[in-house]
Amino acid sequence: MRSIKAIFIKQAKDMFKNPAVLVQFIIFPAVALVMTELVSKSNEYIPTNMFVTMMAAIFAGMALITSTASIIAEDMERKSLRFLVMAGVKPQEYLLGVGGFILLAGSVVSVIFGLIGYFTWVELAMFLLVMITGVAASVILGAIIGILSKNQQAATAISMPVAIVLGFSPMIANYNKTVEKIAGVFYTQQLNVIVNDFSANFPKAMLVIVLNMTVLLFFFVIAYKKRGLKV
Repeated sequence: MRSIKAIFIKQAKDMFKNPAVLVQFIIFPAVALVMTELVSKSNEYIPTNMFVTMMAAIFAGMALITSTASIIAEDMERKSLRFLVMAGVKPQEYLLGVGGFILLAGSVVSVIFGLIGYFTWVELAMFLLVMITGVAASVILGAIIGILSKNQQAATAISMPVAIVLGFSPMIANYNKTVEKIAGVFYTQQLNVIVNDFSANFPKAMLVIVLNMTVLLFFFVIAYKKRGLKV
C-alpha cells in the first residue's frame, strides 16, 4: 500500500509538470462544451449531446492510450522502473500507482462530460459507468505499450496507430457490417455504442469491456515482468 501511494503521488506531480499530457485532460471537455453551447443548442437538426458523446469517446478510447504510453515509457527511459523492480514493487502495485492517478483524472473528466451533456439521471449513470471502465481499459493498454517501448518516441509511434484503429473502427462500423462484427470484440466499439444509444444492450457492452480489461491486465503483468527484469 505504501508503494502504491508513493507512485501515485509521484505520478500526480509528474502530470502537472507535463503540459503535453495535461492539456489532453482539458481540451476534449472544453471542445465539447463550446460546440454544445454554440452549435448543438442552436441547431435543431443536431442532437444536443452529439459533441459531448463524440469528444468523450475519443478521450476515453484514443487520447488516454497515447498519454499513458508516453508516461510509462518515460519511466522506462529514465530507468525509474529499474529501481522500482529492485525495490520489490509488484506489477499490480505499479499499475495501481501510475494508472490509478490517470484513472482518477480520467474519471473526473468523465464527470465533467456528464455535466456538460443533457442526460437523464439514468443515462448519466450509464454514461459514467461505461466511460470510467473504458478509461481503465485504455490506461492498461497504454501501460502495456509504454512498458514494451524503448523510449517515449517509440511509445508514441506505436500507440498512435493503435489508438487510431481502435478509435475510428467504431465510426467505420456504422457503415460496414464486417467491420462492425470485428470491432464488436473491442471495448472502444462497445463504449461508442452505449454513449450514443442508451437503449442498446448495456450488460453485453459492459461484459465485453470487462473482458477486454481482464485480457489486458494479463498481458500487462507479462510485459512488466519481461521488461522490468531487463532494465
